[in-house]
Formats: sequence, structure tokens, C-alpha cells
Amino acid sequence: MKTFKSLISLLLVLGFFDVSVAAQNPDQRATYIIHMAKSEMPASFEHHTHWYESSLKSVSDSAEILYTYDNVIHGFSTQLTREEAESLEQRPGILSVLPELKYELHTTRSPEFLGLDKSANLFPTSGSASEVIVGVLDTGVWPESKSFDDTGLGPVPSSWKGACETGTNFNASNCNRKLIGARYFARGYEATLGPIDESKESKSPRDDDGHGTHTASTAAGSVVEGASLFGYAAGTARGMATRARVAAYKVCWVGGCFSSDILAAIEQAIDDNVNVLSMSLGGGTSDYYKDSVAIGAFAAMEKGILVSCSAGNAGPSSYSLSNVAPWITTVGAGTLDRDFPAFVSLGNGQNYSGVSLYKGDGLPGKLLPFVYAGNASNATNGNLCMMDTLIPEKVAGKIVMCDRGVNARVQKGAVVKAAGGLGMVLANTESNGEELVADAHLLPATAVGQKFGDAIKSYLVSDPKPTVTILFEGTKVGVEPSPVVAAFSSRGPNSITPELLKPDMIAPGVNILAGWSGAVGPTGLATDSRRVSFNIISGTSMSCPHVSGLAALLKAAHPEWSPAAIRSALMTTAYVSYKNGQKLQDIATGKASTPFDHGAGHVNPVSALNPGLVYDLTVDDYLGFLCALNYTASQINSLARRKFTCDASKRYSLADFNYPSFAVNIETAQSSSGSSVLKYTRSLTNVGPPGTYKVFITSSTGPGVKISVEPATLSFTQANEKKSYTVTFTVSSMPSNTNSFAHLEWSDGKYIVGSPIAISWN
Repeated sequence: MKTFKSLISLLLVLGFFDVSVAAQNPDQRATYIIHMAKSEMPASFEHHTHWYESSLKSVSDSAEILYTYDNVIHGFSTQLTREEAESLEQRPGILSVLPELKYELHTTRSPEFLGLDKSANLFPTSGSASEVIVGVLDTGVWPESKSFDDTGLGPVPSSWKGACETGTNFNASNCNRKLIGARYFARGYEATLGPIDESKESKSPRDDDGHGTHTASTAAGSVVEGASLFGYAAGTARGMATRARVAAYKVCWVGGCFSSDILAAIEQAIDDNVNVLSMSLGGGTSDYYKDSVAIGAFAAMEKGILVSCSAGNAGPSSYSLSNVAPWITTVGAGTLDRDFPAFVSLGNGQNYSGVSLYKGDGLPGKLLPFVYAGNASNATNGNLCMMDTLIPEKVAGKIVMCDRGVNARVQKGAVVKAAGGLGMVLANTESNGEELVADAHLLPATAVGQKFGDAIKSYLVSDPKPTVTILFEGTKVGVEPSPVVAAFSSRGPNSITPELLKPDMIAPGVNILAGWSGAVGPTGLATDSRRVSFNIISGTSMSCPHVSGLAALLKAAHPEWSPAAIRSALMTTAYVSYKNGQKLQDIATGKASTPFDHGAGHVNPVSALNPGLVYDLTVDDYLGFLCALNYTASQINSLARRKFTCDASKRYSLADFNYPSFAVNIETAQSSSGSSVLKYTRSLTNVGPPGTYKVFITSSTGPGVKISVEPATLSFTQANEKKSYTVTFTVSSMPSNTNSFAHLEWSDGKYIVGSPIAISWN
């Protein structure tokens, strides 16, 4: 069935992004991305671009091509009516006509926590380290940030083919030997929403939002001493790969981020010769051949570029992941061992801990009147402190308690302040549980978890004259346990391919300090006139560039490694327990996290540098993966830009796809009718010294599932030698839980090569 006519039901929850497909009036023009079968171009055309133009003119005299693509897809983007799009899809050589997706923006201690400060001498410090280029697709870059200081860096790598584009408030001199490239992509955005208002945002690579500067500096920012946000998290700020070069690709604007622009940016980044692509956006829950980011990432992978993406902020719900393609490294979020305590001190003598990044005039040195927002509003949702819902007479001179949800946390504080309130206590509800995210509020404020919030509300209800104050304690390090999986971090299972375990790993994503734009305050609110060089924000948008930067370090140390080998090294060396032996915790449940939450575990870059063995993958392996999904030749062509027909005589199996993790799906009817046996084959490549590895299985599956490995020993005598093994799952009965987990490790006594196993009953 043709792509356009099929029902497209998309729900993408991205790092800091939602996505939507705009409803279209039959006569209204909308942007479409047209995939062409380049090999079917008639001989009468001298160049494929002429064929594209001719195909477009056959259905519309007025439509113009926005972008022509050659690296990421074979095809182009343009604006068409619905009838024209349907007509074009019937033309010869047209693989698919996909409606454009629109993405909406929602919103110093990492190196030490990851052990990079004590192990810096293990990583390349010059030469190869400064040859690696990290491309960041985001809201642009603030080039004046000290995170992009190029002191001590040599000439721009000779491999670099990019440019520094000029535009509003940005010229070529804004780039240097650190920020070696900056481009912007707005044709898709302007085609839909009209010309950019240059009085409100820069039609250039300049970052007016802050998000892009934050992600770029997290991945590869230079060392900056004396960094902090209002004195919080004070110390030396540095990216993961301080010697790597940065190339910024601005694809997100005030009105959103459009897939035609994102595809064009990936296309350009490939031509520019980046080594790593960091995208805190994109992907989603549509089939890979319909997903523009997955399509672009496939092309990047073919060129040896590792693509790192955020897993999404839709946790702790199951099946909430985005960016689940196997050629994308999918990153969830964990906490650091750092906190910013701010206590709620009640009139009854009780104190409750919260978090805050407020810095400014303090509260009077006495207890103040305390009111619940729901009792100071005539609105049905008054407890949420939405715009214009509070009654000033009931709020003035008091501290107000607001419930978290719907509108931005910092906006709630602005609402309280506008109504005359002196401070705010922000309480989590059931959906957020005990997860605390610190904010640079505009008034004295702190955020507390659900349990403390409920206790404080009980006091508010029971005391006829409740009083309160807030005590700010600054920065605290050494918080335990850490890391814990962030509640907002999106979770598996993988809704597109349940046989592929995602996310791949977690990395720091809560209260991360990094560079910021000088055009906007730390809250991002229009009323926030404060300006900062560094900001502290949270999200899988923050964990993604951590892994992008770590991938750059590994690429510098091992230039010959494929993107799959780099991801494998990060996954198989990730840790799933604390130093005391206890399992990683999930803040959403207060219990041990699972591979559906943390993937292979929390990144451990020092171990990843020398993993011993890796699970490698080639382009042919990924094509075999598509065959195992029963993709048609046309669908594979849309994704992989080639005429490829699956071999009818070959057995393609997702169970044998050489991924560093295992997702085993068992049909309930199958397991209840008797014993069932499933076999999974993997291949390991030696990237360390010669050694003999023995296998170890740790399982919590119960007696109903037996796991065995053959052979139980693998001996490697030389570099790049490959050895295969098979894991057999013998299922005799279904356990009480629908999901159970295990862990497989190969070890020679020095190296430990770990893989998570998730077993699900359907």
C-alpha cells in the first residue's frame, strides 16, 4: 500500500521535543518529503535533479523544490496540496511521499562523576583527539561562550569540508579552531510558517534559545574554570571531549523543528565530514522507512558517523521510547551525585528537603503566611498556578504552594510573583513521584517530592494559621545512591521492534551545568531579564551529548572502529550496580531499575576505552535486519537508497542480529503448552590482547527459564579475530511477572564484556 494513503499514526516523545503532523485542507499546501528510486531514472535525463524537477512539474506548475537530498535519501522536499501529493505518488520512480513532521521544543560535575578527571592521561590529548568533529543538530550556538574558546588547539582538521555561514548577528569570524562550523536550515520552517521574524530570532546559526549551546558544550566544550550558575555547581566546566571540534547545525526555531530541515542538516553534516552526530531530537515510533531521523541516521552510519539521540522524556511509562533504530545510539538519563538542597521549614517545627537554584533577595528572617494555590484561586485548576489563576488578595505577602504539572515549573513561580506572592513551594504529584529537578526560579522557591508535598498539604489543611520559610543550602556533592534512573527518562520495551532492547544506556541528564545563550535568561521566560554564561537544566537532551562526546573520545583513541564498535564498547562496559554491590535504582519506583529503564547500564568511559571485545555490525547486517522485519524492496530503498532484494533462500532472523543486548519475546500460548526453545547467536571481535574468555550468567528468571551458552569458553589469539556463540533459552513455564531479566558476561579475568537480557511474555 502506498505510504501517503496508509494511516499514519505517530506519537513521538523526544528529548525535549514533541512532534505533530499538521491537519491539511485539501487545497492547502503542506511540505512533503519525496523518496525517489534513483536507479529508475529514465535515460533521457542527464542528471537526477532534472528528473526530480520534471516529476514535480508533472503534478504542479507552481511548486518549487525546497531541498534536494542525495546523502540521506534520494529525493527532495516541496510543498504540495493533498491531491498533488497523491498524484505524485503514482508517478514512475516514486518510492514514497511522506508528510513533514514538526518538532516542538519543550524546554560541571559530569566529567568527575564519570571518572574522566582522574583518567585524562588514558585518553588522547592531542593529535587524533583534536581531529574528531562532533556535529550538533539543535537550536544553534552562542559562539561567544567560553566553552568554545580555541586556546591551545591546532589548525582546523584537514578533513573538514564545512563552513561558517553568515546571517543575523552572525558572521564567519564567529567561528574559530574550536567552533569550526555553523550552519542554519530554515526553508522547511519558512515554507510552512512564513518568513522568520528577525527582530525576534536570528536567521543564522546564532542560538537565541540556549538549548543548542548547552548540548554542544556538554559534548565537546573547552575547559572553563570558575563556571557556575549563580554560584551553584561552582567549579571547572568541561565537555566530554574537550579537544574535539564542534560543528553546529541550527534546525530548531521558535515555531519548531521541521523534518525537511533536519534531513537537510544531516545531509550537509555528512558532506562536511563530521565524525559524530548528536541529536537531542528526532526519531520516534513510526516504522524506520517513514522516520526521517532514522533515515538520515542510516546514511550517516554508512559513512562511519556515530549518531547519538535522546531516548525521550516520557518516562516512567512503558513503551515510551523514541529513536529506537538499531543504527542509532539511544540514551536515557540518570542523576549525578550532586544536589542543590533547599528546605521547607514549617511553623510546626517540621523541615522537609527540596531542591532549588534560586539566587537573589532572600526571604525575611521569619516565618511567613502560607497558602495552598487551590485555595487562592477561582479556577478549577488553581492548584497548578497557571497564568492569571491566582487571586492577588489571597496571595500577596505569602508563600504559595503549587502542584507540579501542565505548565512549566519556572512559570508557576512567575505566576506567584506576579500575583504578589513572596515565595513558592512546588510539590510533585503522583505522576512525578520523588523525582526532583532544580530550577533557577524568579522568586524564592523550592521543589519537593510527592511524599513531602502530601505532608506539607496536611499541615496547610490542619493549621488555621500556617506559616513557612525556605532555607537555601547551596551545592551538595557525594549524594548517594547515584546514579539513579531519572523518572522522566523514557522506557522500553521497544514499541517498533520488541526484539531489539532499548534504550542502549543511560548517562548524566539531571541538573547538568553547561554553556548558555546570552540572548535568554536561565528560565527561558520572557520576563526573565537575568543573563548567565552557564545554566543547569535536565532531560535526555542532556544525557545524549554526554554519550556523543564520549563517542568522540573513543573515535580519537580508535579511529578504525565502526559506530557499532564504539556503541558496543560503551554498552558492554556500562555498570548496573553500585560499588557496594546493590543494583542501580529507579527513582520512579524506589526499587532496582531494569534493562527497560537503563539499557546496558550507566556509561563508564574509562572501561569503554579498552573493552576487550566488541559486537560489530556492518551495513549488510543492518540490511539483513530490515529483511528480518519483512520490509519490501521499496521500503528498503526508501531507507537505504539502493535497490536491494532480500535473498529468498536465506533465513533472516532478528535473534541473530549482532546487537550487544538481548530482547527475548515469548508467546504466552507457546510457553504454556509445553517447553519451548529459542536460540540467539552473536559474534564477538577481539580488540584487546590475546585471551580466553569464560561466560557467566546472572539470572532472576526463576526455574521456568533455563539459559545456556555454547561454547562456554572463547579463545582469541590475535587482534580482530571473531568468534561466535549461541545462547539457548529453554522455557518450561511462565513466571508470575510478564518481564524477567538476566545478565550475560564474558571475562578473561581482566576485561568484562556484559550484555543485558530482557525476557518478555506476550
